[in-house]
Amino acid sequence: MKYTFPILLLLAACQTTKNFDATAATNNIHQVIDDWHKAAADADFDAYFGAMSEGAIFIGTDATENWTKEEFAAFCRPYFDKGKAWSFTPFDRHIYFSVSGQTAWFDELLETWMGTCIGSGVLERKGDEWTIEHYVLSVKIPNESVQDVIEVKAAQDSLFLNRYEREN
Repeated sequence: MKYTFPILLLLAACQTTKNFDATAATNNIHQVIDDWHKAAADADFDAYFGAMSEGAIFIGTDATENWTKEEFAAFCRPYFDKGKAWSFTPFDRHIYFSVSGQTAWFDELLETWMGTCIGSGVLERKGDEWTIEHYVLSVKIPNESVQDVIEVKAAQDSLFLNRYEREN
């Protein structure tokens, strides 16, 4: 009797996985992310932030950019209101799923105004909908250029670390 609950959980997980259509989910996720990027390019605030869950986190390229959805929306509002947000064009994306098929994570290479960037994120399936839970945007730096970048940002890194230590 003590094994009944774990066995039922295992059977439920297997049933969920058995009914999971990875191809359809992959296509849905591509569409969600593509539409999300298009919403930014079109400065469609409601569509952009509508694709993100209420608890979503956006991490930008600056060390200070670790935003809740609400904070990120407040920061972005003036850009969207002017009709000019940003345009990121994905050219390579990989999507992965949890065993249950309820969570997906991805990475994507992007053409941006900053040059080549990489985005990575997590989506969660709620019913038939996928929502963006977490997104991280990073500027790609060629290995042979890392030392130059370290030197360029050394002063800003020092200021940031000092401020971070004081605040935490």
